[in-house]
Amino acid sequence: MKIPSSILTLVIGIVLTLVSLWYGQNHGLVPVAASKDAQEVDNIFNLMMTIGTGLFLLIEGVLIYCVISFRRRKGDQTDGPAIEGNVPLEILWTAIPTVIVFILSVYSFEVYNNLGGLDPVASRNNAPSQVAMAGHHHMMALGIGPSIDATGEGLPLRVNVNGIQYAWIFTYPDTGIVSGELHVPVNRPVQLQMAAGDVIHAFWVPQLRLKQDVIPGRETTLGFTPNLIGTYPIICAELCGAYHGGMKSTFAVESAEDFEKWVQANAPAPAETADTEKVAVNTTTLSNEEYLAPYAKEMGISSDVLLSLHSEHQHE
Repeated sequence: MKIPSSILTLVIGIVLTLVSLWYGQNHGLVPVAASKDAQEVDNIFNLMMTIGTGLFLLIEGVLIYCVISFRRRKGDQTDGPAIEGNVPLEILWTAIPTVIVFILSVYSFEVYNNLGGLDPVASRNNAPSQVAMAGHHHMMALGIGPSIDATGEGLPLRVNVNGIQYAWIFTYPDTGIVSGELHVPVNRPVQLQMAAGDVIHAFWVPQLRLKQDVIPGRETTLGFTPNLIGTYPIICAELCGAYHGGMKSTFAVESAEDFEKWVQANAPAPAETADTEKVAVNTTTLSNEEYLAPYAKEMGISSDVLLSLHSEHQHE
């Protein structure tokens, strides 16, 4: 029984759609997503993989069908029928890519803007954090706010990032920690203030789906919220010199408790204060010579001279 071409075309279209949808969501080509923002990037990548898979199967299927169905038959030395132009077909294969590109452009622009591509400070991901941080510092300036602790509930973790040949330096202004590794607590917003000390670098963490150029003389802001505990690579994705390939570091997402332990282990030691009970001197037990010795040294004269001057003054 010959299947009508319309039914066959419909079945093939459904199969191609189902295969494309399945592979577009199960391709396994991207690393694990370690931030909330990474899912947005994965969604647009999955959409492009779905469309690309469908187009690949459709075009390759048509090519294979044409090779088999329109191959030269044995003993047939004639040319095939002359076909010149097909306006509806040309409109169709021009309109479909145009619509696809337009949809991807709008969608990708929205994702890019949400991640702070146009304005990192005003983007929806960073704006609440910026407002919270600004309000906190204003209250601290007035002396009416709590100090920032290591966990910093409700506030973004600020980290200054300096890219130099060939290392990443991370400074935590709220704790004074300077480290060659980036440590952050899970599920807390992170705000990176990045600058380069020499040439252009690029801060890239594949698991965050974020890559940002770091340019000398210009500060760039990058915000994200990690949501998966683990250790991930930080890579320089911009050719920056002979040892560019070795410019790597570690990005550690930790529980609040583990991050607190890391802060305590790496925070600068407080300046030691003098013990007044140990350095205090009971002057009543000192002789005149012992009492005047420090002053004589400071004045650059001998203790005997200062003692004689002191005696003459007392006699007067």
